[in-house]
Amino acid sequence: MSDPEVLRITPDPSRYAWTFGGVAPLQRVRPGTILELFTEDCFAGRVKSERDLVSEVCQFPFLNPQTGPFYLEGAEPGDTVALHFVSIEPARDWAASTTVPLFGALTATHLTALLHEPLPELIWIWELDRQRRLCRFHAHQGDFTAELPMEPMHGTVGVAPANLEVRSALVPDAFGGNMDTPEMRAGVTCYLGVNVEGALFSLGDGHARQGEGETCGVAVECAMNTVVAVELIKGRSCPWPRLETDDYLISTGSVRPLEDAFRIAQADLVSWLGQDYGLETMDAYQLVSQGVLSPLANVCDTNYTSVAKFAKRYLPAGEPMQGAHRRLRQLAAGYRG
Repeated sequence: MSDPEVLRITPDPSRYAWTFGGVAPLQRVRPGTILELFTEDCFAGRVKSERDLVSEVCQFPFLNPQTGPFYLEGAEPGDTVALHFVSIEPARDWAASTTVPLFGALTATHLTALLHEPLPELIWIWELDRQRRLCRFHAHQGDFTAELPMEPMHGTVGVAPANLEVRSALVPDAFGGNMDTPEMRAGVTCYLGVNVEGALFSLGDGHARQGEGETCGVAVECAMNTVVAVELIKGRSCPWPRLETDDYLISTGSVRPLEDAFRIAQADLVSWLGQDYGLETMDAYQLVSQGVLSPLANVCDTNYTSVAKFAKRYLPAGEPMQGAHRRLRQLAAGYRG
């Protein structure tokens, strides 16, 4: 196998995308390309200390800067983009997390109106030990510290939406976007249905780690150096973002209320087993019901995101999504970064 084409892109901050859709392409790429990308954190690098309150150093809605969009040659509506995360590595030895007034799962928001005062706005700076793969927490009150495993991921991955829509990079939906699932890590292939010519895919919002549900609304946010291998699946649609690992198939759903996000993810997984493994719908429904894992992604964004995860070892022989994950793993094996 010949060496893949490799493009290294560190965008000037003036070229960050703040939406999915409505932005001119940053770069044209061909299927089979490997991208070496720098992505800034969700605060655009402005939160560097406990004194840098988001309300003072950031300007809403300019949060979650995206690297991209990339125009994928040959991509047309009805196709699917496959993005394989070869590696995701923090670009700095620190990361930031916050509480934001009127945002998060355990406070009043503009959609959940309550009479209590907003929770305080606080900043935590996490130390990242990249050699030991640890994230170090320091409590505001007292001298308590804790070390949690570093599990780098991307909160936002998406394409331009359908129907001429332009959506904030803070929103998850059928086009992908701010799904905030810890499943979006190295070794994973993400499938996104193409809605416009060229697909126009972007990514950003790196997290050194995040708990399931992203309860306070903010993860351990950090800039990332990320390597992504790109493929195009012609003539195969993907109604909701899907992920594939060596061991699991994963469907996502993003909407409010949470139970409908759950239903979307579960129903898409049932459909996927029918498409690629030949299972009749009711058989797939029964199998998924008894074997599925359903971790939460986020319960704080404009839309909530639920995940449906099923182990491949329980399935008959098959090539999910026309074997794209397998081919991308092979492509990544030839990468000499």
